[in-house]
Amino acid sequence: MAENPPTAADVDRAAERINGRVRVTPVIDLGAALPGLGDVSVLLKLELLQHTGSFKVRGAYNRVLGAGSPPLLVAASGGNHGLAVAYVARQLGLRAEIFVPTTAPSVKLDGLRSLGGDVSLVGTTYAEALVASMERAERSGALMVHAYDSMEVVAGQGTVGRELDQQASVDTVLVATGGGGLVGGIATWWAGRARIVSVEPEGAATLHTALAAGRPVDVPVRSVAADSLGASRVGSPGYAAAVRAGVVPVLVSDTDILRARAWLWSELRIAAEPGGATALAGLLSAAYRPGPGDRVAVVVCGGNASPADL
Repeated sequence: MAENPPTAADVDRAAERINGRVRVTPVIDLGAALPGLGDVSVLLKLELLQHTGSFKVRGAYNRVLGAGSPPLLVAASGGNHGLAVAYVARQLGLRAEIFVPTTAPSVKLDGLRSLGGDVSLVGTTYAEALVASMERAERSGALMVHAYDSMEVVAGQGTVGRELDQQASVDTVLVATGGGGLVGGIATWWAGRARIVSVEPEGAATLHTALAAGRPVDVPVRSVAADSLGASRVGSPGYAAAVRAGVVPVLVSDTDILRARAWLWSELRIAAEPGGATALAGLLSAAYRPGPGDRVAVVVCGGNASPADL
């Protein structure tokens, strides 16, 4: 379901539409405190403090409200998007059917059920769950709320970048990328004013591979962050927005991701999920090297994981 990328005006409209329904998440300034970065200033945008533990609720709200809040919503998810759609449905008095792979973490499945979502476990990958959800939406006439291949969803995710713009002055924004909704939305807002860096697991390099190929292509998915960054192909709106903004892609290993997650916990007591720590891994691993004196914002985008293994 290919769609065109949003514009900054679409992000403005999304911000107006979801105003009062989502949290303004904080930015904390670490100063020049990260090892090996010299005088680079680092800020963390703590989007894991959003309703349902990730940025996903922004795009889900924008998609559903823009469609007039139909009674039945259908979505596929590795967990976070499903939580967002179930939350939006509950807040608006709607029903939500969420298709999730059997590999989804129990913490996310428990959250989905507690929000009243009708959960169907299908296959072992997000791609398999997506096929089942699209078939169900077609049969039922429900509104399909795609996790990232939707202009309205990408515009909603772009409100993270818009909000950051109101909170801080930055030169670079690091964003974890799976299906491309968040990076596409943030790139849409900041295009031409800041460098946007897409940080992806080596085992789920959707945007990196698409940029090299000149188009979205399927990639194998095998990563510790696959439950949130497990798309097998970048969405067309996010890809187009990334190309338009000149997004810089970098890759990190699973070891890098787990180290960044451990750093967030040990230094700040922030319990991020692996996908939520991926953008920071781009800095700590030196996969991305900022210039002298740069102000770098890192989006910590999700916290839906058990802290037991931290």
